[in-house]
Amino acid sequence: MPQDTLTVTEIMNLIPHRYPMLLVDRIQDIVAGEGCTGFKNVTFNEPFFQGHFPGEPIMPGVLIVEALAQTAGALVIHTTDLGGNGTSVYFMNIEEAKFRRPVVPGDVLEMKVEKLQSRGSVWKFSGKAYVNGKVHAEAKFTAMIVKKD
Repeated sequence: MPQDTLTVTEIMNLIPHRYPMLLVDRIQDIVAGEGCTGFKNVTFNEPFFQGHFPGEPIMPGVLIVEALAQTAGALVIHTTDLGGNGTSVYFMNIEEAKFRRPVVPGDVLEMKVEKLQSRGSVWKFSGKAYVNGKVHAEAKFTAMIVKKD
């Protein structure tokens, strides 16, 4: 039975992302194949803040959606038989993305993802990103789990 919390080291054993593209630090509240909550501690040292935007650092919305997808991908690989060495997760579709409030240095991004449907290696999720209990971004996204030979 999969554990209920994953550390950043355990997440790196599941998905291929590494700094500066690893955008989830911890996953908890895992319900196998259905949903979980991921966390990203947003710091001023993130490389994207150098250019987005100087003097007004804001986490790019596309990276928030990427963080949601990484959380979902780690969930699928951790709780199903689709994982293994050389497994990757590829975006297929992003729908209904909405960015409601900026995410800034010092925020803790709480990412709740929930499976909408799955067929084999293709999974569709709904995700919402919160800071202090308020929704900052949301999207529906589809991804494919691919095992490399």
